[in-house]
Amino acid sequence: MTVAKPALRPAVPHFSSGPCAKRPGWSPQNLKDAALGRSHRAKIGKAKLKLAIDLTREVLEVPSDYRIGIVPASDTGAVEMALWSLLGPRPVTMIAWESFGDGWVTDVIKQLKLKDVVKLTAGYGDIPDLSLADPNSDIVFTWNGTTSGVRVPNADWIAADREGLTICDATSAAFAQKLDWPKLDVVTFSWQKALGGEAAHGMLILSPRAVARLESYVPPWPMPKIFRMTKGGKLIDGIFVGETINTPSMLAVEDYLDALHWAKSIGGLKALIARADANTKVLADWKAKTPWIDFLASDAAIRSNTSVCLKVIDPAVTSLPLEAQADFAKKLVAAVEKEGAGYDLGAYRDAPPGLRIWCGATVETADVATLTQWLDWAFAETKASLAKAA
Repeated sequence: MTVAKPALRPAVPHFSSGPCAKRPGWSPQNLKDAALGRSHRAKIGKAKLKLAIDLTREVLEVPSDYRIGIVPASDTGAVEMALWSLLGPRPVTMIAWESFGDGWVTDVIKQLKLKDVVKLTAGYGDIPDLSLADPNSDIVFTWNGTTSGVRVPNADWIAADREGLTICDATSAAFAQKLDWPKLDVVTFSWQKALGGEAAHGMLILSPRAVARLESYVPPWPMPKIFRMTKGGKLIDGIFVGETINTPSMLAVEDYLDALHWAKSIGGLKALIARADANTKVLADWKAKTPWIDFLASDAAIRSNTSVCLKVIDPAVTSLPLEAQADFAKKLVAAVEKEGAGYDLGAYRDAPPGLRIWCGATVETADVATLTQWLDWAFAETKASLAKAA
């Protein structure tokens, strides 16, 4: 089958799942007011960091009694701070169904060496039975599995009267999916995900219950300075008003502020979710009429609206050995990238072969629609090459 090369390319061909596309209309000129060359401890630096926290609370609709801190090392740093600072006094339930969740399991069992740990796991495209999570244990999970395109459908499975804490890695869910704050005690994300900010900075959000744990529990292991959130048994309040543990990039801070102002200007969280949903619907509509592609997550109820993962289901490809299927997917992605029609579309390295297309709010729906035309063309080209080589 021959497919004509599309006449148009996406206006912004950036579909990476992190760092993600900049917000529509972004320009380096938007960062002209960055406090470059100034200390983050100076009045101007503190004000900008505090504003980043305040706007995060407003746009994400974070409860007023939750603490929000800017921390080092992206979402990974934020999750590690939570794991090392909070886990230990209770049994732990680890829930994982993709690479990053698996990473937290490794940290808890092999690094912290906790013994009373239950693992609830599932393969790519699926999700564990969440009802098995023990409310008396601390529960660690990702809200949206970035590398599998699978998210939790809701937080109904989390007990309101739970004894343990819930620690939620929400880095590819925040600003695109509704988080159930009363069910979450720790929430983490990074600037470079859903709002397309710059990398290296993480956000750590703590419920009053999490703060109480921090102030009543001293972990038995050494705590690096970069993880310490208490002093003398009391929370270090400065972390949660913009007095960061280490030196942040004021250029990255300005970029995050620009993204937050944009999010607020279009209608806040409701508008951000609607944009991500609209982008994902384009792919769902395309999949419905395209016989060679399918979602990795077959159940729409658990399907991500940000990191959308797809698999090639054409018999000519699925009949190949797994290594050859992976090679086919890489060639398809390379054909699109060579034409400048879409970048960073390949599945995560540990995931099944296929595509991963970021559909968060900073991506324009028209660009997703145009991308699908290029994917059809690239598939036809790559399949034709496969037939010639046979």
